[in-house]
Amino acid sequence: MDAIKTISQLLTQSGCDYAIYDLGRRIEVIPNQEFEQVEQSRLPYPYPVQRQAQFAITYWNEAGEPWFWFLKFDLDERGLLNSADLGNFLKYVVDAMGSRLQKNLTDEQQEQLANNPYTVKPKEDKLAMFNSIVRTRLDLPASQYLDHADHYFQGQLGWDNWQTVGLQGITDLAARLSFAQNERTIKKALSHLPNQPLYALLGALEHCQISSSLANRLLDRFDDELKKPEVDLFLVTALLRAMAGDKSDALPTALNTVLSRPELCHPEMMIAIAGRSWSPLGTESVAEQYLIRLAQTQQQTLFNQLFADLVMIPKLRLVLLPLLNQAPSAELEQALLALQRTTTQGS
Repeated sequence: MDAIKTISQLLTQSGCDYAIYDLGRRIEVIPNQEFEQVEQSRLPYPYPVQRQAQFAITYWNEAGEPWFWFLKFDLDERGLLNSADLGNFLKYVVDAMGSRLQKNLTDEQQEQLANNPYTVKPKEDKLAMFNSIVRTRLDLPASQYLDHADHYFQGQLGWDNWQTVGLQGITDLAARLSFAQNERTIKKALSHLPNQPLYALLGALEHCQISSSLANRLLDRFDDELKKPEVDLFLVTALLRAMAGDKSDALPTALNTVLSRPELCHPEMMIAIAGRSWSPLGTESVAEQYLIRLAQTQQQTLFNQLFADLVMIPKLRLVLLPLLNQAPSAELEQALLALQRTTTQGS
């Protein structure tokens, strides 16, 4: 046991291929080499949420289907994993499975391995999307629900006949955007979908890397919603979340639009930006405007929670920390001072 100090080492010694996915924010791959450095406390965890690392490990060998672990670990103030927690988890694994992970688990072993404080069960929608992403990456068959979902999203069943469309089929379709005509099917369907399948689709897309073409189609729908006499704030929020995997200009454009209109900056929108669509906050001016709008909600507890959460993200840390000493507005300065008072009282 002393020779096995990291999960990566255990998987490698077992002759397994493996992949790591963040689950706390988006379902996003963490490169194996980066995860090894995280385990060795050489790098902070890249996507912390509520001061935790929440991630999935999937591993497989030549025998076939992958196995999954869904885990969470507390992080210190620098965003680093606790080596003692990691060691404790590895002890649970070795006690249940041995030092080589090359056999199927009995029910007793599965129960023994699951009975530890580091194992979690993802919510149903995230679990469905995770399964779709992994099976697509490993070139494994999609679920039995994909064909029916595909027929529905092509409009062949009638747009009001969504009740029999399975969530797993929708996530399979979203995970396979590069397959056949799937992206084109989704783009065409966006103008026709009733709310229930639309929200399910948008919830799946927020975990996908999307093309600039699909991102711009989502942006068009976003802009169309904002032109209506009564804006559906929850739909606008869902559309913004769905653009989280955009690498073009669509997400920053949509986010700037939101931040330019105070009436759109309700708490749910602020939470959505922090949780999913945070990448444009790496630009100082955007981060400042976001925090000003957050301060304007006059919900200090929410401000404290979201600032503390965002400042733990390594890519945002150096953008946000300087604002503690030089806020660009009186409202933000007051909110930051209240945050610091709370932090001081709690320490």
